Amino acid sequence: MTKASERSDDECVRGALAGDRAAYSILVRRHQASLHRYLVRMVGSHDEALDLTQEAFVRAWQALAQWEPGAQFRTWLYRIAANAALDVLRRRKTVEFVPLEDTFEAADAAAGPERLAQGTQEVRLLEAALARLTPEHREVLLLREIEGMSYEDIGRVLALTEGTVKSRLARARTALIEETGKDAP
Repeated sequence: MTKASERSDDECVRGALAGDRAAYSILVRRHQASLHRYLVRMVGSHDEALDLTQEAFVRAWQALAQWEPGAQFRTWLYRIAANAALDVLRRRKTVEFVPLEDTFEAADAAAGPERLAQGTQEVRLLEAALARLTPEHREVLLLREIEGMSYEDIGRVLALTEGTVKSRLARARTALIEETGKDAP
C-alpha cells in the first residue's frame, strides 16, 4: 500500500472526486508553497497572495468535477491562480512587486562581504526591472524561470499555444534585459 504522501496528483484528484477530503489535502500541502510564491511575485503582497492561494484552492475544489483526467492538476491550479492574480492587477490598475530579498537565495556568505554586497545590488536591480514589466511578461518569466514549468505547461496555465509562450518569453526576456540596463550605473 502506498503512503498517502506518495500518491500522485492524479490519484489524489480521483480520490477527492470520490469524496476523500484527505486526498485533496495532500494536493493542497503539495502545491501551496510554490503557488503562494508565484502569487506573491505576481501581486506584490504576502497577505494578498495568501488570500489568492486559498481562493485558488477553493475554486479548484468547487470545479474539481470539471478537471480533465488528461490534464496535470498543477497546471490547472496555476491557471486558476493566474486568472485570479490578473483580476486583482486589473482592478488595481497598477502593478506592485514584492522584494525578491524575502525569497531569493543570494550568494554564499563564505564568498566574502564584497560578493555579498554585489549580490544584494544585483537582486535590487533585478527587482526594480521586474517591477516595470507588464503582468503578462512577468507571469511567463516567473512560470518558466522560477517555477520551472515547461513551455507546454505554461501554455496550459495561460491558455496560449506553445509557440506563443516561446515568443512571449523571448519578448519578456528582452524587456527584462532592457529594464535591467536602465538601472545600470
